Amino acid sequence: MQDEITEAVTIATAPAIADAEEQRAMRKPPGSLDAWAAYQRGLWHLSKFDSDDISLAETFFQQAVDLDPRFSGGYTGVAVALGRAADFRGRSLPEALNSAKALARRAVALDGADAEARSCLANALYRGGDYEGGLAEAERALTISPNLADAHAVRGAILIFSGRRKEGLAALERSIRLDPRDSRSATRLNQIALGFYFSLDYAAAVEAAKRAIRSYPNYPLPYRWLAAALGQLGRTEEAGEALEKAIAISPSSFEMYVRTRVPWMRPEDYVHMLDGLRKAGWRET
Repeated sequence: MQDEITEAVTIATAPAIADAEEQRAMRKPPGSLDAWAAYQRGLWHLSKFDSDDISLAETFFQQAVDLDPRFSGGYTGVAVALGRAADFRGRSLPEALNSAKALARRAVALDGADAEARSCLANALYRGGDYEGGLAEAERALTISPNLADAHAVRGAILIFSGRRKEGLAALERSIRLDPRDSRSATRLNQIALGFYFSLDYAAAVEAAKRAIRSYPNYPLPYRWLAAALGQLGRTEEAGEALEKAIAISPSSFEMYVRTRVPWMRPEDYVHMLDGLRKAGWRET
């Protein structure tokens, strides 16, 4: 019961506190920002899930690092922004992953008790294909802060990509309950869609992808899973429309995720994804 009360308080207060901090930072002229305000400004832009806003987020996170090189949040912010840039613009993935891992390790070195830094490192490790290391860091983050939404989300993603779909989906849903307004919500919704897809529940994958698209229409990744799920269901016309949208929003991102298997996706899951996309009308040319 005590844990339930704690979680209820977190759900009620954390989003409100985060919103107040971001609004305070947005009222300040850019030239008068301190490291904390620059970090909050970066989070605000990151939450928009738009290509231009991601560039601005990276700028503000780097400003936080420059203003206070010992503030771990600045490094985690830059790390997240680098990964997001790859999602939207097909930015060099190996370079982005290596940089994100180095930045996350720097954040942890500065403050080993920073659960956000641990969660960021967990994300960087699993995206490099290290499920075991990523899961260990996610668990450390949750030991420090049991109701940290991002740590639950990263743990959920690791479980899904490593084959433990049901546990992973539950962790992702919990992360959204804990903080429905978090700047990484679009990523979580997309991971729920692919979690259902890998579980062969294509109808649920379609609904989850549409849920992500309604909230973040400029985010290219959910369209790819929507197309693949619709393809598996034989809804070819709708699948073709989703496929066209996935490519049109960011051709370079689509190419990056489809032409080459990303390190965090198992070979059998990659083949499964391509099967759905082919059924949606994608042709390897």
